[in-house]
Amino acid sequence: MAPIHSEFAQYCCDLLSSAGPCVAKRMFGGWGISTDGLTLAILADLGEGETLWLKADEHSRAQFEAAGCARFTYTAKGKSRGMNYYSAPADAMESAALMAPWARLSLQAALTARKKA
Repeated sequence: MAPIHSEFAQYCCDLLSSAGPCVAKRMFGGWGISTDGLTLAILADLGEGETLWLKADEHSRAQFEAAGCARFTYTAKGKSRGMNYYSAPADAMESAALMAPWARLSLQAALTARKKA
């Protein structure tokens, strides 16, 4: 994974601000974005450039897929693995207002994950 620049991390925090005050922390060559201790997004470059990956769950997965968002997948020990994160819709990367419904979906997925933990 290529390193993500902090300017992009700050921009993504601004985009996700409707979910609450966001903090970006370095994580495994990328960044994790959280609000109130809940991770709602990660930033990673899986070979397609810096990408904002939003947390999803069984309730929101279909919405991300319907919007054409790619699932976060990587290869480990020769096997393809996926995580419950999807790329943000391209148009939502333009403004916090366009990102707001996606930020809410990711926040809800993070809250659901916390309840299951």
